[in-house]
Amino acid sequence: MIVTPLDARSGRAVRDALIGHGWDDALAADAAAGLAQTVVHLEGLDASAIEALVPFAGTLGLELLTGANWVLLAGSTSRLAALARPWLVPPPLAGIATGVGSALAAVPPPAWRVAGRSLALDVPVIMGILNVTPDSFSDGGRYRDVDAAVAQAEQMAAAGAAIIDVGGESTRPNRGAEVSAEEEQARVLPVINALASTLPHVALSVDTMKADVARAALAEGAHIINDVTALRHDPALAEVAAAAGAGLVLMHSRGAALELASYTHAHYERLVPEVRAELSTAVSEATARGVARDSLVLDPGFGFSKRPEENILLADQLSALAALGLPLLVGPSRKRFLGQVSGAGVDARDHLSAVFCALCFERGARLFRVHDVALARDALRLAQAFGGSFPDA
Repeated sequence: MIVTPLDARSGRAVRDALIGHGWDDALAADAAAGLAQTVVHLEGLDASAIEALVPFAGTLGLELLTGANWVLLAGSTSRLAALARPWLVPPPLAGIATGVGSALAAVPPPAWRVAGRSLALDVPVIMGILNVTPDSFSDGGRYRDVDAAVAQAEQMAAAGAAIIDVGGESTRPNRGAEVSAEEEQARVLPVINALASTLPHVALSVDTMKADVARAALAEGAHIINDVTALRHDPALAEVAAAAGAGLVLMHSRGAALELASYTHAHYERLVPEVRAELSTAVSEATARGVARDSLVLDPGFGFSKRPEENILLADQLSALAALGLPLLVGPSRKRFLGQVSGAGVDARDHLSAVFCALCFERGARLFRVHDVALARDALRLAQAFGGSFPDA
């Protein structure tokens, strides 16, 4: 007899064991996902629901901890999925079944549809940051000239960036007045126009919270709108994205435009559930205004209205956001919280950003917004290799 403990964190060990016994690759991957361990926290339950749940959970092989009005349910994903069938459970458990189903990780779309093209998400997708502003926190003023911006974009594309994100308004802490739509367009449109012809194989994103800027950028060749307010600042962005079939990034943040990167609204009773609920509201708003779900991507908003420890906690709990069933983009690059954790200055945070990206890849993120594309690329290739996928060097 040979007995080997299997680490089920990534599912790779279980998958490889099944493949070794002759299972088909896809079937083995599905089975490994079903065996993954999941814990669901249910609150606000009445005593009768808990009383009915305790024996029923036992019949499914689930473990359970409970208190006055709460339950922690733990077990394999497949066993929890067996509970998440409101039409099969006893009537007192119908609400619980629905809630458990909403908490289980949904399968995100395999690709992101962005204005006439599709970005496959079976591998990490890197979004290179191109700030054409005078005052961005780490590279303000470097790429305001169109030629300099194009040269930087070409370097990032050569290093592996599939998307270039062009921003014309800084969101750094303690910035001054908002930039007008006219000024923002004057900064980003010439660059986007030049990149559309210079790098036709690269998807172009405009980092803006203004519908007028987004509309003009799409007309110049952009494919994606990256909204750091998730439609709070200008809901009309959704109609602009829908009309063009553009990709739309909904990033979590709080407060007005000048408060986004501050701690003014960094007040959470329960960080992860609140971020999840606010992003879910933004998704409902976007789809109600005509944006297709396969054009949406969610961003947890690291560094925006979150204190250092909250950014780390949110990154560690990305699966709670993945359960919304949409691809996740993370943008930790050179952020203040990385410096507060490590003591590194702004110019020394690229390696920390790359490590953070790799950790987020393990937790389900598939898109990564960074300044240093090459470092992130190498860290993500290593993370892929740990998952059993060896990308071409």
